[in-house]
Amino acid sequence: MTSSHFTARVYYEDTDFSGNVYHAAYLHFFERARTEFLRERGVHHSELVKDGIAFAVRSMSIDFKAAAHIDDLLEVTTEVASLSAARLNLVQSISLDGIEITRAEVQVVAIKTSGGVARMPRELLDQLKA
Repeated sequence: MTSSHFTARVYYEDTDFSGNVYHAAYLHFFERARTEFLRERGVHHSELVKDGIAFAVRSMSIDFKAAAHIDDLLEVTTEVASLSAARLNLVQSISLDGIEITRAEVQVVAIKTSGGVARMPRELLDQLKA
């Protein structure tokens, strides 16, 4: 399975009083990168919802190795670690000038918009493997 790359610029609103990127801002960078990862594979949240399916983050583990700062240009990489009928395990990393500064392991589950766990259609699984 291939990786996906997303570029994010750090803005003033992403930083705390010390000038470092506030820890919760990394969640936004990871979320945007996951959305673009799906888009690159032809998967759109709006279309999934029409089919009664949505994705929800079930768990996330983040390792903060170094800080990013205002105006930094970050590269967020998303890779599939494993995939099942209802779960998508991803490894995401944020790099600055080619050095990894943050890493996350994310488990995303498919859910029915009406409630409960959903099995992903075969076509969707195939798109996620691409």
